Amino acid sequence: MARPRTTLTVQRTEWLTPHLIRVHLGGPGFATFRPSEFTDSYVKFIFPRDGSEVVRTYTVRSVDQTAGEIAADFVFHGAEGIAGPWAASVQPGETIDLYGPGGAYTPRSDADWHLLAGDEAALPAIATALEAMDTDATGLAFVEVAGPDDELPLKKPDGVELTWLHRGVRPPGELLAQTVRQAPWAPGQVQVFIHGEAQTVMHELRRYVRRERGVPAEWAASISGYWRLGRTEEGFRQWKAELDTTEAAVAASANS
Repeated sequence: MARPRTTLTVQRTEWLTPHLIRVHLGGPGFATFRPSEFTDSYVKFIFPRDGSEVVRTYTVRSVDQTAGEIAADFVFHGAEGIAGPWAASVQPGETIDLYGPGGAYTPRSDADWHLLAGDEAALPAIATALEAMDTDATGLAFVEVAGPDDELPLKKPDGVELTWLHRGVRPPGELLAQTVRQAPWAPGQVQVFIHGEAQTVMHELRRYVRRERGVPAEWAASISGYWRLGRTEEGFRQWKAELDTTEAAVAASANS
């Protein structure tokens, strides 16, 4: 099935932190947008680039059916990249096309506890998941950001402990991986959501959760990289495909 392509109009933008910009989009095209049921709902924004089109994937932070708008949060690192500079300079009335939405994860009410971890790129999905949890849910949530100015107020159940991690000059994901590994592991069935810099998530934390902690795929399916340090989204997809091929070969060799 072809992915639906929608044209939305920028309504307004707001700086949430020094490195995070929220863009509100709506207009006539919203009538054809079909929200996803998942809390990690994402869309692929389509940017004209050198006579062609490139896509960049972002989580839908919220959908306001009454106002006819969606909101998406963009990490901004100056002139670097495509989507961040666009979010910083786009004006109300401008339009952009997008594919989607897609998604796969929603907090399960039958989990004994929840483990969520990620960086700025995963913050919208983590925030949405925390808002969607039952009021009596318990668990741990870790969010790695550059510093204290990048923290946001988040709505969450009282039983979920939220920890902000300030990496400073450390490489992205290093502090997150270290902290998650050292965090207490509660009894009972955990549901896991971990996304962020791919090397950290897929080499460090996915292995930790799936192999060392023995969490079955049903409860730890949403552990993946959102981006890869030093790579564009196209380069990241290639790296991820190569990693999947390597891991499949290793698994086949182990079972032979």
